[in-house]
Parts: sequence; structure tokens; C-alpha cells
Amino acid sequence: MADDFEAGGHEQPLQQVNHSAATARVPDAVGRGVFATGVIILTNPNEVVIDFVQGISNPRRVAARVILGHAVAGQFAAALEENLARFAAHFPGQPRMPAVPPAAPPPSGSAAPAVNPAAPSAGPSAASAGAEPPSNEPPAPTARPPGPAGQPIAEIYEQIRLPDEMIGGAYANVVAISHTQAEFCFDFIVSCYPRSAVTARIYLAAPRATDVLASLRHSLAPRVPPG
Repeated sequence: MADDFEAGGHEQPLQQVNHSAATARVPDAVGRGVFATGVIILTNPNEVVIDFVQGISNPRRVAARVILGHAVAGQFAAALEENLARFAAHFPGQPRMPAVPPAAPPPSGSAAPAVNPAAPSAGPSAASAGAEPPSNEPPAPTARPPGPAGQPIAEIYEQIRLPDEMIGGAYANVVAISHTQAEFCFDFIVSCYPRSAVTARIYLAAPRATDVLASLRHSLAPRVPPG
């Protein structure tokens, strides 16, 4: 919804603007998408930062960085859970990645689990929330990246290449999810006037989607205050 304001002493009326994720513009540079083998999830009080990692090359590298508000991240998790249920109904008996033992929510400011990088559409689902600007503060590391438990976040990123052009990430306030029997596709969309646009498109092997959901749920769980 547009804010009202006064210009020349006249109050402007509020105007409702509605967008559909299905009609979002897909820029050429984004449309080809990128393939990821895992994620690292970082959270701070204002937003959730998701780094999609390619772990099949050396050195490992961040293929895309996406920034979501907490409300959108929660709806992304709910939409992904819905898509996984739909996937299981359409494609029973699909192979799965080895199970990762669940971990208890960590103390605030420490690490939480993330996915270790490793090697006919059922229809899209969307998660959306009101747009909120990204914070200027660097994200506090509250996700456990791939590696030994408790490994400092700085050490993890010393082993992963983060291209300069990705440091700022791509903001999104809508997430559209679709899948085939082999893969999931995440379209991260910024919805604003005059037209929505896809800011990042990520492909992930279908068995990895369950791990992404587990990581999101864990990272969004209430933090345990330090003792």
C-alpha cells in the first residue's frame, strides 16, 4: 500500500497495489538460474540471509545470496513444507539424502544447523509479506555452517568463495516454489510498484529440499538466551 502524503497542501489518497508472483518479470541475467548443493543460513533481528552454496567445486563458492525478512522466511518455510508434502504425494518412494541428526536450538549468537553442500511441475506455492528494507548491520552468525560443530563462522567463510558482487545479496519479499521429480526451483521475488521482478532463481536437487526446510525451521526457532 502506498503511503499518503501532502503536496501543495492537498492530501493524496491511499492506493492499494496488488501483484501476482506468476506475472513477475524475469530479467535475462536471472532467468537462467543457478544450481546449489546446499545452504548456509544466517539470522539477525531484522532479516534472514541465505547463502546458496555450490560444494561440487574447489573452492566451494556462494552461488547466490538472498535476504528475507523474518516474516517472509517463515512463510517460505511453510510453503516449502507444503510443496514437500505435495512432492511426496506425486512421487512416492523417491531417494533421500542421508538423515542429519537434529540439534537443539543453540544459544543466541551461536551456530544452528545448515545443509552441508554435497553433490512435470506439481505447481507453484508462494510466500509473501510486506516489504521491509534490509538492515545496514552485518548479520550475526546464528546458523551452523557446514563443518565441525561450533566452528567459527569466520573460518567457514575463509573456505568458501564469496564473490564481491554477491556481498550485498538480493532482497526478496515473495518466494515462489515449484518442483519436478528431480529438482526444486526457488524464485525469490521483490514485489513493488510498478511490477514484481525475480531477483534470484535457485535450483536444488529434490532430496536436498527437506534439508533446507530443516535448516530454516531450526534457524527461525526462538533463540535460547545465554546462561
